[in-house]
Amino acid sequence: MSGAFPTGGPAAGFVDRAQIGRRFSRIAAAYGRGDFLVREIDRRMQERLDYVRIEPTRILDLGCSRGGSLAGLGERYPQAELLGLDLAPAMLQGLTPQRAGWQRWLGLGQGGPLAIAGDAAKLPLKGASTALVWSNLLLHWLDDPLPALAEAHRVLEVGGLLMFSTLGPDTLKELRAAFADGYAHTQRFIDMHDLGDMLVGCGFADPVMDMETLTLTYDDVDAMLGELRAAGSSCAMTARRRGLTGKGPWVEARAAYEAMRRDGKLPATFEIVYGHAWKAAPKQTADGRAIVRFDRLGK
Repeated sequence: MSGAFPTGGPAAGFVDRAQIGRRFSRIAAAYGRGDFLVREIDRRMQERLDYVRIEPTRILDLGCSRGGSLAGLGERYPQAELLGLDLAPAMLQGLTPQRAGWQRWLGLGQGGPLAIAGDAAKLPLKGASTALVWSNLLLHWLDDPLPALAEAHRVLEVGGLLMFSTLGPDTLKELRAAFADGYAHTQRFIDMHDLGDMLVGCGFADPVMDMETLTLTYDDVDAMLGELRAAGSSCAMTARRRGLTGKGPWVEARAAYEAMRRDGKLPATFEIVYGHAWKAAPKQTADGRAIVRFDRLGK
């Protein structure tokens, strides 16, 4: 779950972006051992491309982390230039090769993705320069997804596609319910209908939103928390507890979570939200004048 997000310190909003940056930089080298959920969602997203007619010449992966999505996208679209953007430079050091050696010898692709350390809300790309913007499990790390979605719309060419996944409000609901100390213990997750409204507000056409629920099971709370930490996915909200959680709250939280045990296992729910939308031709100019298009009639 990648670590790119808008600028502005913790006082600017709900999310402590400095904490996210530190965490993803710290786990970058070992990220491949903890990102199994990210890779599974990537696999499901890539399958959805089977039903999309698009031949992109340039693909941007927003919040690419170690570049796990780029390998599959490169195989699917061998002529496309691949760009991976992430906030943490340490993550970008692990980008996977874009092409096999024999493909490079035949002139297929550029040999590797272009790594960009940057901000999802302030993309260092020209407008209308990208055919596919891809983002796997990024948006829930943002203080506000709207600027990043607007930037995706800006850099897409007309007819270009935005495809993303994120986590919805039911994610880690058991962990939230287990604590009663008034602090945040998970990220703030946005409803898919609100994300759909944001897409329309940014100018995207034909947005499609859907979701599915995955439930992972664990032997104990420590195993679950360990996996979250390995993936960089522990809470980074400004409303989290900054110091160590005392023994009393932990004892109460563990007992509350234990009460949710089913068939000998503790559940952890993940609501996976998928979305895609197209960039349509503009209907008006920047100063508000309507654009009228005329099609030439054939003889």
